[in-house]
Amino acid sequence: MKIVLDAMGSDNAPTVEVEGAIQAAQEFGHDLILVGDEARIIRELGKHRFSSERITVKHASEVIDMHDPAAISVRRKRDSSIVVGMDLLKKNQADAFISAGNTGAVVCAATLSLRLLPGIERPGIAIVIPTLKGVSVIIDVGANITPKPIHLLQYGIMADAFSRYILGKSNPTVGLLNVGEEESKGTEFIKEAHTLLSESKLNFEGNIEGRDVYAGKVDIILCDGFVGNVILKISESVADTIMQSLMQEIKADFLATIGAVLSSSAFHELKRKMDYSERGGAPLLGVDGRCIISHGSSSAKAIKNAIRTASEFVKQDVNKHIVEELESY
Repeated sequence: MKIVLDAMGSDNAPTVEVEGAIQAAQEFGHDLILVGDEARIIRELGKHRFSSERITVKHASEVIDMHDPAAISVRRKRDSSIVVGMDLLKKNQADAFISAGNTGAVVCAATLSLRLLPGIERPGIAIVIPTLKGVSVIIDVGANITPKPIHLLQYGIMADAFSRYILGKSNPTVGLLNVGEEESKGTEFIKEAHTLLSESKLNFEGNIEGRDVYAGKVDIILCDGFVGNVILKISESVADTIMQSLMQEIKADFLATIGAVLSSSAFHELKRKMDYSERGGAPLLGVDGRCIISHGSSSAKAIKNAIRTASEFVKQDVNKHIVEELESY
């Protein structure tokens, strides 16, 4: 399996991309193409011992920064790491593409270069979150902030296939994020989406509220990209605040410190469940290719696990299953 990695995407590029790629090559045995400033990437590679047969470098002279306008940058910076990497995927020179760079640019480049799967009008970013009942999927978390009701139905179909073949859920439940559970609540957009979902073949359980997200009430949570991205950023902040506050309280009390030592295994497991880097990235569902979007602040561990996530996506051939489900509609 060959995976393309945008080596210039993260806040600490290309250091973490190189480290993560080497770890992934050693642990998973995949071939990796690092795209970006060749001189900088080679300098970073020179700091490590690794099998040169597994990692190659593709030069790209430009970088799309986080603050660059997505659509304009993709068209103007044709030699950027995102565009060059996406082109390798388009030409079937790789099986998947990963970037921790400008999310809008990745979505735009994927849509323009790879095109969309038959029957899909807008792609969606799907993240896996921990809940009291295991894990759930939220879609969309930033690809499309002004969707139509039909797009939420398509998100549901795509997330259903993802949940079945990646998370192993035989009949995943679906909920529509709203300000109340009643069908009469919400905007006209939400009400129309509710009607479409109710009439679909999905295992739709109706509206859910924000308090239901981490309770694990449903396996799939549908929302627009604006709301989803707010949920994502608040969740990251709350998790970090809880962990830091807990550590402050433990350090301030001797007995609490002893208790923390005795409970270290529980704390470790909690941290693991809440740690974004355990999955490393979120799939961009709906494009005719395998794209994984990682956080800008990704660590080497996150990059390594994003590569693992990409390989799972390839092995399970999720896009084929999405198309099959769409054909049944």
